[in-house]
Amino acid sequence: MESGSASEEQGPAREILTVSALNRAVAGFLSRSFQLVRVRGEIANFTRAASGHWYFTLKDASAQVRCVMFRGRNVLAGFAPREGDDVEVLAQVGLYEPRGEFQLTVEALQRAGLGQLYERFLQLKQRLEAEGLFDARRKRALPGFPRVVGVVTSLQAAALRDVLTTLARRSPHVKVIVYPVPVQGEGAGLRIAAMLQAVSARAEVDVVLLVRGGGSIEDLWAFNEEPVARAIRACALPVVVGVGHESDFTIADFAADLRAPTPTAAAELAAPDRTALLRSIGEGTSALRRALASGLQRAQQRLDYSQRALATPRASLQAWRARLQQLSIHARHAMLARFSQALRGGDGLRARLQLRQPRTGVLAQALQRRGAVLSSAARHVLQERSSRLRTLSARLEALDPHAVLARGYALAADARGRLVRDAATLAAGDRLQLRFARGGASAQVLGVEPRRVENPPSGSEG
Repeated sequence: MESGSASEEQGPAREILTVSALNRAVAGFLSRSFQLVRVRGEIANFTRAASGHWYFTLKDASAQVRCVMFRGRNVLAGFAPREGDDVEVLAQVGLYEPRGEFQLTVEALQRAGLGQLYERFLQLKQRLEAEGLFDARRKRALPGFPRVVGVVTSLQAAALRDVLTTLARRSPHVKVIVYPVPVQGEGAGLRIAAMLQAVSARAEVDVVLLVRGGGSIEDLWAFNEEPVARAIRACALPVVVGVGHESDFTIADFAADLRAPTPTAAAELAAPDRTALLRSIGEGTSALRRALASGLQRAQQRLDYSQRALATPRASLQAWRARLQQLSIHARHAMLARFSQALRGGDGLRARLQLRQPRTGVLAQALQRRGAVLSSAARHVLQERSSRLRTLSARLEALDPHAVLARGYALAADARGRLVRDAATLAAGDRLQLRFARGGASAQVLGVEPRRVENPPSGSEG
């Protein structure tokens, strides 16, 4: 009884919570108590998970808070934060229940102080774009094979070392001229614009690289100034801008003839890869050699077929000689037939004369006339056949290569026995076989004279 009364005096028992229930209750309380808050701090312990989520710590001089920014939100950030970046976040206050850790779920992120600067950036970009300064039709193509590349940057910039290293590796034959100028700080924009004007006036390079390494929007602000954009467009030479990192965009990027994501990429875009060019030239040379060899083989085959199809000059001469002999035999037979016919006619007249003695005088005169006609006809036929025989003999002699050789000429054949018709087919050191009217000789080519174009004969002589 006493124990029961003691228990009743202690009052009703309190509910016992599990850890999960406690954390869930605290998380709900935080989400109900806080709307979206804006927090400024410095990025630390930044991690990009395989899932695409960002995990980092936001800190100031005396405190820190864990943050998470899920992939669906961080893709809209426009830049990837780095250690030490001063940023502003729009976040939901909450608790990570499995570990009971207080954290911010970030909905939006921007560099600290970006609001006013970004507004100025957008206003200038909109005004210059409406003016047509960024028109793609005004962009100039880069030279395919520049001889001299100009680099406008600070001598202390790491970007200069990256550019020079890349150019030396890709195009060691390209000359580089560095135009030093401050790329950060008060008045840097005006000095960059003045240097671009000087580079344009000196006209001693083929392409200009305007480069700078990464930094905050304040560090890169010189490239967001209007004088720089107008100097880029007024430059007489193509301008490649490589400022910051891949996610950084400036007004100079929009005004440039070509925007590179990094200074190294700007050097790669401006100068061709010498190794790749040499490899391409080698491949083209090999292909050309194969095509020439194939063409020469086809031409050689056509030549061989043509030589087989054509009769040799000796066979042609033999045919003409046989034709001439046939004509000579026909002419001889024709003349003998005419003489035989004439003799038979004379015998007939003689017989008639013997039968007709009283008319001997008349018949004798007729016989004389017939004889004269026969002699004239025989001489005419003989002259005609002789003239034709001389013509055919002259043609035969003109086609006879031995007659040409007899005049002091010679026939030259290469090592394969083919006649040489063009000196261009020979090279110093080739062996030749020479054939003269009498005998032959072996020779070696000491040199080849270029083909000469003979002067055409004049139409008439005075």
